[in-house]
Amino acid sequence: MNYLTGLVIFCTLISTALVTGCASTPPYNYEALLAASPRSIVVIPPKNDTVEVDAPYIYLSTISRPLAEKGYYVFPVAVIDNFMKENGLPTPEEMNSVPLDKIYENIGADAVLYVNINQWGQKYNVVSSKAMVSVSMKLVDGRTGALLWDGTASAEKKGPNSSDAGLVGMLVLAVANQIAGSLVDSAPELARAANRIALNAPNHGLLNGPYARTTDTK
Repeated sequence: MNYLTGLVIFCTLISTALVTGCASTPPYNYEALLAASPRSIVVIPPKNDTVEVDAPYIYLSTISRPLAEKGYYVFPVAVIDNFMKENGLPTPEEMNSVPLDKIYENIGADAVLYVNINQWGQKYNVVSSKAMVSVSMKLVDGRTGALLWDGTASAEKKGPNSSDAGLVGMLVLAVANQIAGSLVDSAPELARAANRIALNAPNHGLLNGPYARTTDTK
């Protein structure tokens, strides 16, 4: 093989690698969701992997509206929560352990949304702080348990700081922000933002349901 031939082969390999590396993420496989065509969704109170004990119920208050806007009937989350508590399941962790067939037998939802809260509330470093909400979602068929859709999303908000105040000034601002709790109060807003990101992500968002007001399916 002469030098020119070798150079052509080398350039071809490099070009192929670049094209492969730059290829966009393939669209989500919606075959299971389209086949099931769920009309109603029950949201199980989220599992909580954070130290914020109130996170599951704060988050729960933010999820019904975006799901309804996607075109699904959403069982009232407070009613479902009370129903499970009255049947001996006082915590979200216990509610998530209920067999799927029991959920369908007693509630009859076409699909069940399970949510895991991965991060919630304030994160600190030496001179600044931020609030973050990170969740993962899994929608399964209410009858079979087949995965219909899943998604993850996070949203964050940085706390105030001042680069002109020097190290002491930034430390004071970080402490004051922690005392005021303004970032903790941002959690519901961030949860709503995370929901919008997950449900409407291009090529990966939840397809519109039968009651959607728009013909856009993503």
